[in-house]
Amino acid sequence: MRFRPRRLAAALVAGALAVNLAACSANDSLADQYREGSNKGYIGADGVAVIETPPAERSDPIVFTGVSETGKTVTNEDYAGQVLVVNFWYAACGPCIVEAPRLEKSYEDLQGENVSFLGINTYDQAPTAASFAKDNGISYPSLLAVDDSKLKLSFADATPLTATPTTLVLDKQGRVAARIVGELGDASILTTLVRDALKEGS
Repeated sequence: MRFRPRRLAAALVAGALAVNLAACSANDSLADQYREGSNKGYIGADGVAVIETPPAERSDPIVFTGVSETGKTVTNEDYAGQVLVVNFWYAACGPCIVEAPRLEKSYEDLQGENVSFLGINTYDQAPTAASFAKDNGISYPSLLAVDDSKLKLSFADATPLTATPTTLVLDKQGRVAARIVGELGDASILTTLVRDALKEGS
């Protein structure tokens, strides 16, 4: 089933509600479904939404500035010309803990390719975010959104920040090419979405 961007809002809200109410689980069935073929936009039985948007239907590039858990200022310009994975999370979010090693695996699998990963922590202060990264082996940075209304606003049209976890794949122009709303079921799903975006314009 294919979702057009105009119809995404209802699907995203439904997926987000289902995810927020669901307990942590291993979404192997979702990973299998995605591997099977051409389903580039669907909501799994567990409420996780996976949506890929064609280039001609994407909205404007996301422009953002934020501060990482190490105090470094990061902007969208730091990733110009790259595919960027943006994951929204916070430390006490059960599905965020479960998906963390899958995100790191995808990050490692894509090393050497024109892609970067960036977390957006929606709730915690720097020490908590840094501790989570250390405890869960996350090697890419995260920006802190809890006291940064401008950073939140930058992504407001792309995803409701209450729908955590959510993962965005931004294309080389900084536009949202794909969304995973809910717990990432398998690293291969994200890696496939990223490689789809990398192939564009090549």
